[in-house]
Amino acid sequence: MALLRPSSRTRRRGADGDRIWTWLMLPGTLWMTGFLIASLALVAVLAVGTTDDLGNPRFGFDLSGVRALADPAYTEVLARSLGYALLTCAICLLIAYPVAYTIALHGGRYKHALIAAIVVPFFANYLVRMYGWSVVLSDDGPVLRALRAVGLADANTKILNTGVGVVAGLVYGFVVFMIIPLYAALERLDVSLIEAGRDLYGGPVRTFFFVTLPATRQGAAAGLVLVFLPSMGDFVSAQLMGGPDQIMIGNLIQDKFFQGQNWPLGSALTMLLMLVLLVGMLGYLRRTRKDEAEARR
Repeated sequence: MALLRPSSRTRRRGADGDRIWTWLMLPGTLWMTGFLIASLALVAVLAVGTTDDLGNPRFGFDLSGVRALADPAYTEVLARSLGYALLTCAICLLIAYPVAYTIALHGGRYKHALIAAIVVPFFANYLVRMYGWSVVLSDDGPVLRALRAVGLADANTKILNTGVGVVAGLVYGFVVFMIIPLYAALERLDVSLIEAGRDLYGGPVRTFFFVTLPATRQGAAAGLVLVFLPSMGDFVSAQLMGGPDQIMIGNLIQDKFFQGQNWPLGSALTMLLMLVLLVGMLGYLRRTRKDEAEARR
C-alpha cells in the first residue's frame, strides 16, 4: 500500500504547480474584479444623482430615479423582459437537448465537426446576425412564405413587431449557449447508465427522465444561466424584431442614457437589472453546491 501513496516530492510538485497557476490568474482576476466593482459603484452613485438643465449627470443625492422604478410602466417592462427571458430559456432547452444528445451519443467521429458547424456561425457579429434573422422573419421572408404555402398563415400574419419575433430573435441569438454545456454533460455521461436504465425502466422515455436528465442537470442548469443572463438584458432583438409594445428593460436603459438624457433613472434601471441577474446567479450557485454535496455522499 505504501507504494501506491504519492511521495512527498510528488505532493510538493503538485502544490507548487497549483501555486504557480494561482499567481498567473491573479493579475487578470484583479483587473476584471477592479473594473467590475468600479463600474457598479459608479452606476450606483449615478442612480442617486441628478442632472443639470442640459441633461448632463451631476453627483448628488436624489432618490427620484429610484422612486420612479415603482412606476407601473417600468414594472411592466421588467415583467415582460423576465417573461421573454424565461420563455427563451425554455425554448432553448427544448431545442438544445435533442441536438446535444444526438451529437454527443450518436455523432461518432463527426461529433466535433458537428459542434463546429453549430458554433462557428455564432462567431459572426451579433448585430449582423440579428439583421439577417429579421430578414428571414420579415413579411416577405422565407419563414412566412413557407407557412403560407402550407396554409398555416395568411396575408395578415406577422412575426416581426410581435412578442413572437422578439423571442425568436433571442432564441436564435443564444441557443448555442445552451447546446455547448449540454453537449459537454452528455459527452461525459457513462453510456452504460443509459443501457442499465433501459433494462430497469423498460423504455427510452422513462430512461431519459429517470437516468439521462438527472445525470445532466448540471449542464442544463449552466445552459439556463448562460441563456437567461444575456436574454434579460438584451435590447437588439426587441429593437429589430419588436414594436413599441415589446420593448425590454435593455431598451429602456439605452433610451434613458442616450436619448432621454436621464442618467439617474437609467442607472437605477441598470441596478434593478443587476439585482434580478444576481438573484438568478445565486440560485444557480446554490443549486450547484447542493448537487456537489449530494454527489459526495
